[in-house]
Amino acid sequence: MMEREIISYTLEQLKAKGMDASCSLNQSTKYEMNVETGKITLIRTVFNNGLSLYAIKDNKSGSYSVNKLDRETIDQAIATVVEIAESSEPDPAHAIAEYQPSEVFCAGPRKPDEDLMYTRLEGFLEQVKSRYPKIIVENAYLDFTHQIRFIANTNGTDFTTEKGIYRFTSMFSAHDGDLSSSFNYTGFAAQELDRELLDYGSLDTLLAQSCEQITTQTLSGKFVGDVIITPDCLSDFLSYVFGITIYDGALISGTSVFKDKLGQQVADPRLVIHSRPVSPEVADGYFVTGDGYKAENCTIIDHGVLKTFLLTLYGANKTGLQRAVNNGGCYVIEPGEKSLDEIISQVDRGIIVARYSGGYPSQNGDFSGVAKNSYYIENGKIQYPISETMVSGNLISMLKNIVDISKERVDFGAGIYPWIAFSGVTISGK
Repeated sequence: MMEREIISYTLEQLKAKGMDASCSLNQSTKYEMNVETGKITLIRTVFNNGLSLYAIKDNKSGSYSVNKLDRETIDQAIATVVEIAESSEPDPAHAIAEYQPSEVFCAGPRKPDEDLMYTRLEGFLEQVKSRYPKIIVENAYLDFTHQIRFIANTNGTDFTTEKGIYRFTSMFSAHDGDLSSSFNYTGFAAQELDRELLDYGSLDTLLAQSCEQITTQTLSGKFVGDVIITPDCLSDFLSYVFGITIYDGALISGTSVFKDKLGQQVADPRLVIHSRPVSPEVADGYFVTGDGYKAENCTIIDHGVLKTFLLTLYGANKTGLQRAVNNGGCYVIEPGEKSLDEIISQVDRGIIVARYSGGYPSQNGDFSGVAKNSYYIENGKIQYPISETMVSGNLISMLKNIVDISKERVDFGAGIYPWIAFSGVTISGK
């Protein structure tokens, strides 16, 4: 059966069994080139198929996925998802998306330029060797993925999405004799490889910093100071904040400190955070939400005011609140008015945090972890790279204790982030 025949057949069979159902069929082709210990070691093409089913009957739901598309496997998947649903606990919040007009969405090229991919990856290794001879590239992955998705449900919704995207990630460290920096990593996504790899994201900056971090110093004592979070690290902090405040889990359980804050000030008035999955400025976006709705852009925090939660259809039904117009992600933070150098010059005592390692924050926002690949600031100047240093504070308070937001930003393809300085963070040396 062809793709649409598979979708139609699956939904018809589930509907005949009294099910409200949705399903998605994914077909992807990934062209990848891998680097291990400084050499291109693998070039391959990987093909993947997948069919995901979600079914509801009598307020009971089940989901199931398979990676084969033959008739026998599909029939078995239908029987399995029905069995899972029938044996589950009822919950009236289960639902599928209502009817929406059929639509086809496309972004990016359909085929990669494989010669250019190899040239760019080879050029990356040569440039690193030339500019940063102390760097060892532990690994690097450059791939191009073309994916077609067919998404439909028994309410008549029928979407097709097609997307082509290049993605690159690399992990590296610097070495000088017996000394070495802590490893670091970064990546980016792009619809075209029209520049050298070092010109994307924060890659060139972090490679240079790794060379500086071969020799570090240990901070002594404990103090409360300013922390400048870099764009690489800011995406992690943002996912922590939103995870405990505006997604399904925290709002359904009632543990979110923002549960009654919609339309209220929750952050510094200079903070503006958008989620823009269908904006041309975000290369690696998406067109359809996980619960089967056409995705839209939204503003999550507008000049410090919380404008939306990120609830799925299930979360909205469970809480009685409004469903979000997207899944989150693809974050674009508006820039500030000061340069990073100006922000650093105003720090009396603090650190720049480029990488953070720690446990998930508590529901009230308290966190504690280790700042890695970071720098000590005193009297408005970067003094030296520091060895692993503990940082702790409260994420909710930090949103209100913003010192400044940089006018420079880094575009990672899946998000655009500035540097943000926060006050009132506890920094603990030895």
